[in-house]
Amino acid sequence: MNPQDKNDKTDFGFENVSPEEKTERVRGVFASVAAKYDIMNDVMSAGLHRLWKRRAVQCSGVRQGQTVLDIAGGTGDLSLLYSERVGPNGQVILADINANMLQEGRAKVLNRGNCHIQFVQANAEILPFADNSFDCVNIAFGLRNVTDKAKALRSMCRVLKPGGKLIVLEFSKPTHKWMETVYDQYSFHLIPKFGKLITGDEASYRYLVESIRKHPDQETLKNMITDAGFEQAAYENLQSGIVAIHSGVKPE
Repeated sequence: MNPQDKNDKTDFGFENVSPEEKTERVRGVFASVAAKYDIMNDVMSAGLHRLWKRRAVQCSGVRQGQTVLDIAGGTGDLSLLYSERVGPNGQVILADINANMLQEGRAKVLNRGNCHIQFVQANAEILPFADNSFDCVNIAFGLRNVTDKAKALRSMCRVLKPGGKLIVLEFSKPTHKWMETVYDQYSFHLIPKFGKLITGDEASYRYLVESIRKHPDQETLKNMITDAGFEQAAYENLQSGIVAIHSGVKPE
């Protein structure tokens, strides 16, 4: 089946919809939750998302003076961490397809006094950057919301410099059955309720939980990264596989 065929269906949580409808509905989800996105992340993960993000940045190996593209950068947590590492002589671009999320990210970054991060509204599947532009491309908790993940990974590979590194931080599949059972109970029963209480939007957080279950598991995503043109595809499980950091290197 050709993934570009407009008659194809893709997943929006547990629903099957057209690619165009998924793109539009995902845009609506993040427009709805943008203002309370950071608060919900702290509540849902008990603050652990901050540690996961720091570990992802460590895995990148990014150094002073380098260039980083933070795709689906949202409210700017990863961009701020990368900016510390690349310093004033480096460059970090925060890209997000959703204008509401981009607005929240810009406000947070400027409130922190950081004037070095740049902002671009961009679709991960069709990145508006030249070939071989970045030392690192990062996407955190965003790949599962992309309509055509394979196309997006190829686009990321294209804009990386030879030898550049891809970092994908994303929810994944727990490595123990008991953990998967507990995680399912928590995710499906409590997270939508938190969403309703804090953001007034239960449906969006129900979708976000479903999108995690539909996302490729660790080995599948590793193979997708290889198929997109990367070498040295690997992953590191965090919290018994609830979250995983995938990486790949663009061939020299």
